[in-house]
Amino acid sequence: MEMLAHLADGFALSLSPLNLMVITLGVTIGLFVGAMPGLGSVNGVAILLPLTFLVPPASAIMFLGALYYGAMYGGAISSILLGIPGASTAVATTFDGRPMAQQGKAGLALIAAAVGSFVGGTISVILFTLFAQPLADIALAFGPAEEFALVLLAFTTFVGLGGDDVAKTIVMIAFGLVLSTVGLDLISGQPRLIFFDLPGFYSGISFLVLAIGVYGIGEILWTLETTRGRAQVMTARIGVKDLWTGIKLLRHSLRTMTVGSLLGFFVGLLPAAGATPASLMSYGMAKTFSKKPETFGKGAIDGVVAPETANNAASTGSLMPMLTLGIPGSPTTALLLGGMVMWGLMPGPMLFIEEPDFVWGLISSLYTANAFAVIVNLALIPLFVYALRMPLSILAAMVIVLCIVGGYAPDQRLHDVWLIAAFGIGGYLLRKLHYPLAPLVLALVLGPLMEKAFRQALIAAQGDAMTFIERPLSATFLVVAGLFLLLPLAQAIRHRKTPTEPANGSAGA
Repeated sequence: MEMLAHLADGFALSLSPLNLMVITLGVTIGLFVGAMPGLGSVNGVAILLPLTFLVPPASAIMFLGALYYGAMYGGAISSILLGIPGASTAVATTFDGRPMAQQGKAGLALIAAAVGSFVGGTISVILFTLFAQPLADIALAFGPAEEFALVLLAFTTFVGLGGDDVAKTIVMIAFGLVLSTVGLDLISGQPRLIFFDLPGFYSGISFLVLAIGVYGIGEILWTLETTRGRAQVMTARIGVKDLWTGIKLLRHSLRTMTVGSLLGFFVGLLPAAGATPASLMSYGMAKTFSKKPETFGKGAIDGVVAPETANNAASTGSLMPMLTLGIPGSPTTALLLGGMVMWGLMPGPMLFIEEPDFVWGLISSLYTANAFAVIVNLALIPLFVYALRMPLSILAAMVIVLCIVGGYAPDQRLHDVWLIAAFGIGGYLLRKLHYPLAPLVLALVLGPLMEKAFRQALIAAQGDAMTFIERPLSATFLVVAGLFLLLPLAQAIRHRKTPTEPANGSAGA
């Protein structure tokens, strides 16, 4: 009953005129951001985060949460109509969404994506509501040792589960941790890593500057190089009759949507996973358990529904560890966490006690954003088709201007603009060299928290490092972190043995 009372208070906050307008605006912008090739939820949040200083923190997080939701919906639009995923989260949607569009079923594919996204978002928000408070209560037992071990676990999940080159992932984490130490020492106040004695570095490197440079400038440069506007935009028409026919057809996909929602939510809880692996895993499961697996890749409606339910569920799931533990579950939630810190809020279990209106307002806003997203998505399909015909060079110019203005506005320092340019070029080069960018941003956001927890734990234990092992919860996290570090080694050994197994088997026979 207490949970329902909190949720009712949250709806009273999220349905206020200001917040309702903010949610609608966030969803609409998110849909366009998600639909545009080269952009996505991470880029959208990074570029538009400075605008949130114009509204109260509760409205700001609702805006960004709605933008996150909208971008998840919007990613399917360019995947289906253009054949180019709006973001990595919509890659799997292209497998069957594009063939459906080429068969003249673009409208049906878009309906399937929107309904699947709505179902995935709804189920995941209900799970979020049920489990967020209990997880926060458990996290209240955490001390500095547990916090350090948990952040270390977040980093090792990127190594073990991230799917990228292990060595490059470790390099990017280390680089992010180095950047997080720029500025004044937490305890002594002594300056550290003040490059070229520039005064701007005394206040550290803002995650916002890094995020705008890497995900704004860097990604748009990468997109300009890789996609040259050669793809053909398919037309789509969705009327009331088309919508009703599509919904009736989707009754046969209820099992796929349910499995995708549950899988996506729990994969989203993992710090290194997020929506992209969740969508690919859901697509694979749908194909494996389908009665007609041969239709996948040729325009199967379940091939659109499965990844879309999973990526929306995962986006909600990744918010839960950010709010309850202060550990982001995806690159986008890492940016949201940094934004909350900038607004004077500290994510973690105490947030539920100190700022219950903020927390439950955010949770209730997810229900509202999910409902608005599906309505706006279906209503604006003709506008999306028109917008996708915009030359990418014009879109790129608009994004670059927004990046410069957004990076300069918070502190109004030209130093930050030069850093954005440097990080943008660096991010572009890192993409060309196939270095993952998410661990870099995550390390910059979590680095100060990790250092603070590590030094607090050692000071409390008078320098005895055994404190991390003597505390049961901390030791458990460290053991799991060690297993994640060993996981790539075990996979490499298994892959090395696999080619020789058939030969050994035939010799034994």
